[in-house]
Amino acid sequence: MRWHFHPMGFEASMDAPGSMIARLFDRASGETMIAIAGIPCATVMNAADVERIIEAVEDELESFIPPQAFKSYA
Repeated sequence: MRWHFHPMGFEASMDAPGSMIARLFDRASGETMIAIAGIPCATVMNAADVERIIEAVEDELESFIPPQAFKSYA
């Protein structure tokens, strides 16, 4: 998933047995651009599971209205 969102940084961690928190961040500053909690996942995932997670993050990005400071990245 990291390569999919490059050049933004991507990290994810499980926040519960069946869900994760994903974070996209600026690699240069480390500043979080968007964090999404409660994405359904499992400890072992197949390609379809990974694709669903990518789609969930992309859907959030599409609906995200960035603060004025992030508009320079567009």
